[in-house]
Amino acid sequence: MNLTDNRLHELDNPSLTADGRVGLRCRLASDLIQAGQYEKAPEALGDFWQGAGVRPDVEGLEAVTAAEVLLQSGSLTGWLGTSKRIEGAQDAAKDLISEALRTFEAHGLNERVAESQYELGICYWRSGALDEARVILQEALRRLGEGNPEQRAKILIRSTLVEISAGRYGEALRILKEAEPVFQNTSDAVKGRWHAQMALVLRRLGTAEARADYLDRAVIEFTAAIYHFEQAGHQRYAANNLNNIAPLFAKLGRFSEAHEHLDRAQMIFTKLRDPGNLAQVDETRARILLSEKKYREAARIIANVIQVLERGGEFALLSDALAVQATAEARLGRHEDSLSTFWRAIEVGEQAGALESAGLAALTLIEEHGAARLSEEELCEAYTRADELLKRTQDGETIARLLGCARLIARRLGVVRMDNGFRLPQEVRRYEARFIRSALKDAEGHITHAAKRLGINYQTLQSLLTKRHKGLVPTRPKRFKSIIKDPKK
Repeated sequence: MNLTDNRLHELDNPSLTADGRVGLRCRLASDLIQAGQYEKAPEALGDFWQGAGVRPDVEGLEAVTAAEVLLQSGSLTGWLGTSKRIEGAQDAAKDLISEALRTFEAHGLNERVAESQYELGICYWRSGALDEARVILQEALRRLGEGNPEQRAKILIRSTLVEISAGRYGEALRILKEAEPVFQNTSDAVKGRWHAQMALVLRRLGTAEARADYLDRAVIEFTAAIYHFEQAGHQRYAANNLNNIAPLFAKLGRFSEAHEHLDRAQMIFTKLRDPGNLAQVDETRARILLSEKKYREAARIIANVIQVLERGGEFALLSDALAVQATAEARLGRHEDSLSTFWRAIEVGEQAGALESAGLAALTLIEEHGAARLSEEELCEAYTRADELLKRTQDGETIARLLGCARLIARRLGVVRMDNGFRLPQEVRRYEARFIRSALKDAEGHITHAAKRLGINYQTLQSLLTKRHKGLVPTRPKRFKSIIKDPKK
């Protein structure tokens, strides 16, 4: 679609008022945004578009027309912010959309209010604020009522994505099944979204519950989503689903098919000049390479992904990518680097409000390092954070991982049993190491201060570290400066 589109030819129609021409531009921009053609939408908005996050000059327009310009500008800012990794784009998008929403509300235009709330909910979801996104989307459905089935379908789909991001797969599946009749008479674009969401839910449930039938159905649903998006001409969404189906093929051991689908997605996003989604394809590929035990290649790819996400300020996604990098580092034997990266992944996820990402990073930290390389204090801290961050999850796989980590901790901290393998010197040395490690941590790696805490002299502690506890290298903990800017500054 370009400016030869028939609707834009109507701009020359002398019977159109100034506001009528602006309304035409907004409708076309909306269509382009919904089709994922974010690079072409600015052309439709014309001079009103001055860049992502820049408030358009709407002086002289009727209030409702001005609100439409603000809404489309805000929506486009949000989508481009994600696609191009533009820092601060989501906050700017919220401001523009909220201003439009207030105008629509003042004029009693419920459908436009619901549309604004839909776009606002997406912004909160992108930012990792899932509770806020859920409340806003529920209010959009309430406001819309039973009218406009296509718009209602869009809101329901976005609601399920929020639930998926929160790990509430059962709730997402319930919404999709209940809403299925709404989607039967909608466009290919909306049908594609429904199939895509159903595939995501089935994939997660199939993994969590070891349901091979769910995984098979997920492949079918992803394939249907790709077909409908291609029919609708929505290349970007088709590519997203090519990316989403790849891990499923990998889980089924079909690695060549997984990489083939990622190659197709990469070609589309490269053509669209979409670095954000290219980064997500690369992250998927890195995860699959980890499954194939190709750790060096995975580490190389994920390092580039992290650079892209840091530049764009996509901190929820950055937390996930850092956890992948930390896992690759652990498998390559780069244990100190891995530990630092895992703690950073947790911190970034927490600060971004991406609590599930932070919690999963904490779990992976325990799985990769908890048996030997974490102190008992660090092990307890990691598990406590994971348990708190993931307390609302409904994901069976995540719950099973939490239980597995709890068993690991119990083995580390549990009462010693005098079974056939019991050796008193070994157990004494193990507890000796526990107290030395704790003292070194409290003393921030200073042997002299740690020795004082232990009630021994420097030479004795140095001898213990040299002869009996060579693995307890005293290090000062690394402190990370937050990469998330304080909005108050």
